Amino acid sequence: MEFSIGELARRTRVKVPTIRYYEQIGLLPSPPRTEGKQRRYEASDASRLNFIRHARELGFEVDAIRELLALSAKPNQPCADIDDIARRHIGEIDQRIAHLVSLRAELQRTVDECGRGRVCECRVIETLADSSHYHERLAAV
Repeated sequence: MEFSIGELARRTRVKVPTIRYYEQIGLLPSPPRTEGKQRRYEASDASRLNFIRHARELGFEVDAIRELLALSAKPNQPCADIDDIARRHIGEIDQRIAHLVSLRAELQRTVDECGRGRVCECRVIETLADSSHYHERLAAV
């Protein structure tokens, strides 16, 4: 069963330009084309694209997805390498969470210090204009 890029986009909830991009960078193989140059996809392409979409939703970078796809093509191999990629990603997520917690704390401090006066006295605007205070606090953490 073959279908168009528009149908692939509908089935996978991935936008057409994103599908073309994934083809361009090699995450999705270039499909055969009709005489009229229309791309024609199969169910296996939709499955692969769903894998890519879900991996992106989980925050995996393109290189990690490429590795995961390559490893998934070897179903009888041990999954230690896949586990390593996932653990590495969990570490990256933990770093982002720590950074976001720090950002939230800084913004909360700024809002708490707000005197609710005029814009020219606004602590939020002042802090945004001078990030050195934030970087000093980050360095202390």
